[in-house]
Amino acid sequence: MSPLALGLVICLVTVLVLATGTPVAFALGIVAFGFIALFDGWYGVMATADTLFAGLEDFTLVSIPMFVMMGAAVASSRAGSDLYEALARWLHRLPGSLAVANIGACALFAALTGSSPATCAAIGKMGIPEMRRRGYNTGLATGAIAAGGTLGILIPPSITMILYGIASESSIGRLFLAGVMPGLMLTGLFSAWALFVSWRQGPLADADRRYSLRERLAALPRVLPFVVVIVGVVWALYGGVATPSEAAGVGAMLCLLLVALVYRVWRWRELWPIFRDTLKESVMILMIIATSILFGYMLASLYVTQALAEWIAVLEVNRWVLLGWINLLLLVAGCFLPPAAIILMTTPIMLPIVTSAGFDPIWFGVMLTVNMELGLITPPVGLNLYVINGIAPDVPLTTILKGSLPFMLLMVLGMVLLCLFPGIATWLPDTLMGPALV
Repeated sequence: MSPLALGLVICLVTVLVLATGTPVAFALGIVAFGFIALFDGWYGVMATADTLFAGLEDFTLVSIPMFVMMGAAVASSRAGSDLYEALARWLHRLPGSLAVANIGACALFAALTGSSPATCAAIGKMGIPEMRRRGYNTGLATGAIAAGGTLGILIPPSITMILYGIASESSIGRLFLAGVMPGLMLTGLFSAWALFVSWRQGPLADADRRYSLRERLAALPRVLPFVVVIVGVVWALYGGVATPSEAAGVGAMLCLLLVALVYRVWRWRELWPIFRDTLKESVMILMIIATSILFGYMLASLYVTQALAEWIAVLEVNRWVLLGWINLLLLVAGCFLPPAAIILMTTPIMLPIVTSAGFDPIWFGVMLTVNMELGLITPPVGLNLYVINGIAPDVPLTTILKGSLPFMLLMVLGMVLLCLFPGIATWLPDTLMGPALV
């Protein structure tokens, strides 16, 4: 059997195993172990344990549980509601101010937590009922939260970026900086759409709501410290002050201290959920990392990845057509798999093809992340859609999907803009850290 035919068989078997509902980490491990045992025999099986543990030896992985703890600490407090309230007060003069405030709150809260579902739940529980009560279109109310929640995997600090950096051996500090401008661009596009829909709908119930300067300033003291933490973590990374692991550790400690001081979360029964959620999510991510590395080792040992790269190289297709097919493949995968699994599975295969076509690996990391954002609100396994449906069970899933569709198109527009103007992603890291070495 040729390596390409074998790769197709492996792909089909992996899809079938995942379709049974087996957790991603176990599914990848089962498939990898099975094909290693079938083709490499006992000696290949003996090497699986070493391969699994070797994949977790990278010290950068320490940053993952730290960033997860940072997000868990913020998610356990009222930080989300405070962000929402502060932005609502400062943006109240805009048409559709509440929708824009929700998108802005999603962007900030997502940057703090790095979790799309947590952002949807925290901001959506307050924002969706309030927007509906004030007469906002139900599709806009639910779609804005579903799309806004996805910004967490793009705006730094981002666990998705860390995973791509590890898989591609790229600078995590440079990746974080590369995500800033595209993240702000998508936030601006989402807000512009919310403004347009609200303007077209006409005056809303919050049009006459006014806040004094004193009321607006009163909302800031609880919000600004968390924003300072985000800026501080990113500055420490690109300024060469700390490694990703060190910056993540300091960020997690600062978030725990802020939650304790600002929101009085210091009793054990209040701290336990933070540590419990951190442990559960970190173990899940690290298990996916370990088994995906074993999966990649299996593909390489069977010469599948090398044969695929050689096959694509001889096609001699236009590089933008090649990029289009890669993005389509990633989008389809994002409809069924979580971002972490897709990045760890596909990066070792896609990156050599992308770089040989002349694309910047940092820029491609941003494109990949935006594609993963799109998958989070794309059925049949668009996680954010189901989170929103759980918050507003009386809103049909089809309504949420229709409300999210314009935001999906805006993400596609964002990817097109990144292709036309790659400097949107590369300008900030090149300016602050110098041009990347090729």
